[in-house]
Amino acid sequence: MKSRSRLAALFTAVAVVALAPAAGQAAPDKALEARFDTMIDPAEMGGWLKTMAAGPIHVGAPHNKKNAEMTLTQFKSWGWDAKIETFWVLYPTPKEVALELTTGAGAPFKATLSERPVPGDETSSRTQDELPAYVAFQGDGDVTAPLVYVNYGMPADYDALERMGVSVKGKIVIARYGGGWRGLKPKLAQDHGAVGAIIYSDPRDDGYAIDDVYPKGAARPAQGFQRGSVMELPTAPGDPTTPGYGSTKDAKRMAREDAATILKIPTLPISYGDAQVLLQALDGPVAPAAWRGSLPITYHVGGGDAAKVHLKVVSDWSLKPVYNVIATLKGRQKPDVWIVRGNHRDGWVFGATDPLSGHVAMMAEAKSMGALVKAGWKPKRTIVYASWDGEEPGLLGSTEWAETHAAELKKKALVYINSDSNARGFLGVGGNHALQHFVNAVAADVTDPQTGVSIRDRLRARLAVQGAEPGANPRAVALGKIAGDPARDLPIEALGSGSDYSAFLQNLGLASLNVGFGDEGESGGVYHSAYDTYEHHSRFVDPGHAYAGALAKITGRMVLRMADAETPVQRYADVADTVATYLDEVKKLAVTRSDEAQVRSRLLAGGAFKLSDDPTMSRGDPAPFPASPRIDFSRLDAALAKVKASASAFDQTLASKAASLTPAQKTRLDAALLPLEQRLLRDQGLPFRPWYKNMIYAPGRFTGYGAKTLPGVREAIEERRFDDASTYIGLTAEALSDYAAGLDTATAVLNGN
Repeated sequence: MKSRSRLAALFTAVAVVALAPAAGQAAPDKALEARFDTMIDPAEMGGWLKTMAAGPIHVGAPHNKKNAEMTLTQFKSWGWDAKIETFWVLYPTPKEVALELTTGAGAPFKATLSERPVPGDETSSRTQDELPAYVAFQGDGDVTAPLVYVNYGMPADYDALERMGVSVKGKIVIARYGGGWRGLKPKLAQDHGAVGAIIYSDPRDDGYAIDDVYPKGAARPAQGFQRGSVMELPTAPGDPTTPGYGSTKDAKRMAREDAATILKIPTLPISYGDAQVLLQALDGPVAPAAWRGSLPITYHVGGGDAAKVHLKVVSDWSLKPVYNVIATLKGRQKPDVWIVRGNHRDGWVFGATDPLSGHVAMMAEAKSMGALVKAGWKPKRTIVYASWDGEEPGLLGSTEWAETHAAELKKKALVYINSDSNARGFLGVGGNHALQHFVNAVAADVTDPQTGVSIRDRLRARLAVQGAEPGANPRAVALGKIAGDPARDLPIEALGSGSDYSAFLQNLGLASLNVGFGDEGESGGVYHSAYDTYEHHSRFVDPGHAYAGALAKITGRMVLRMADAETPVQRYADVADTVATYLDEVKKLAVTRSDEAQVRSRLLAGGAFKLSDDPTMSRGDPAPFPASPRIDFSRLDAALAKVKASASAFDQTLASKAASLTPAQKTRLDAALLPLEQRLLRDQGLPFRPWYKNMIYAPGRFTGYGAKTLPGVREAIEERRFDDASTYIGLTAEALSDYAAGLDTATAVLNGN
């Protein structure tokens, strides 16, 4: 599911340096890992990918079920205790879709809403069971209305339209992909009174302005479009009719009309070939410079009656099965402590890059671990591998499984390790910052398949170069400086949403990691289209499937080391340092918001907006900002000071006493640390979306996939909800103080108390 832009941000922000294991942590079993590596075969993974991407794999598709059965058979043959857990989820599929230009230049015109096969790509010709242009969890409807172009359809775009005097109320909007998560585009249109929404991929963003189009190059061809889900993921993932509990066959369900995460207006994605006809029919103001894409037209905003479109979507809103394959290797010493590893298996059409490139890496790990077991090795802790279904429409399979098994997971799961799409390039990791040093140490031991140096060294070089480039942004400069210091780890990223870690991290409070390679393989042009095929992936994304092998070696090592660790791999000073950075950012944000309010008030009072506007163009004044009160951060400062002290005490005590811990102490230490991340949850959850309970990490309300850190406080200040800011300063301070108390309990165990 994860978007190209979000992946790129994650991939380029992480690097590693040469480091010994964390203080107090025994060295990993390098001989075991070397044997593991010998069984990772990129050619075999390529064969699996070709087989699994041979037909459409959306929820309910016959080939998707066939892949589930294949995965189950493979796991069992490799020695895992495997089964399929089926959930019954609300999953809409299209019965009828139509989009027509009824009035304006070029009318009448019917949009194609299908993708024709590409010469040289045999897979793209397998159109049986293929979904047409469609986005899941839009609201069905049949509407005819004037068309308005809204750029990316983000909040700032509606502010600009208001100044232009253009309303979308009662109209159909057309927005281009990019600038923010897909689902926000129809949601914001709906909130502004629109009756329908169209989303297209402009060639400026992933078409001929970027590269030659497929099949000559990797970019999106004129007839390509991006399917997806517009479920309100920032409110909650999972089956919209079973909020907070598992969608089993006999589960109690709310009415579809009452589900908070299903939109109310019809929405369709279209190609830029079709979008050009619609856009060039618009009149009204010429679009601002930043709104203009790469189509050979003059971009207008519209707003009048010159161009009207007819939009129709009728869906089958029935329950459909999702098939999660769950495989287990039982631990020999601590069977009730779980290392959980997952990757989803469903896609929008063939899904070669998204998600099968990551899934086949996970399969290779499972096969190798099964061979190690047959040769005599057995993990100390239990390893659980999960092949998720239904991720694309809304993280359905993983969320329903996590909600069903919530109590057991909170009691037993030490970590959840996720992957998704994978491509040629650089390592990216996001997750809980207590695992930051662990990630650095693991990645230092894997060789980059293109250069022959370690992944660590290639990443260090890249970030150093990026930080030294003229015009580098402040973050790139800072990362470049850190990369030049071999004594320091580079930070992993915070996680938002967009893949299967969400339920584990943000609802259950389990430590989570999301791992993948990319930034050199080119998959953005075929994202969620019928051209995300084995042929495209093998040619443009990961030739030879070398980085599938690298992913298997990285994530496999993470699983092996956490399964067999004698003492904790976490380093908690990194949590304190990272949260301190987040708090500094939020404090600066509060000052910025206050300054913005004062400046706007002054400009409005002086009539500056009217004077600065072109007198020949109608413009209105922007609305004033509410005054920003002084925000008291003292409770957060005090709580963070506790975390710093407690983390330092734990890390130092573990370093000095790890070697002398008794088996009983180690068991007690596991029991103390396993639920530690759950202390960062608050039952109230976040404003407008109580399903998200983590006070440190969440997807943004208006970013979708992108993370917001200290989200209750940060978003309240961003949105000028200052009473909420005060409330969530208190709740976040409570969570951090609770976290510090948990660390103090673990330190007492180390001290024999």
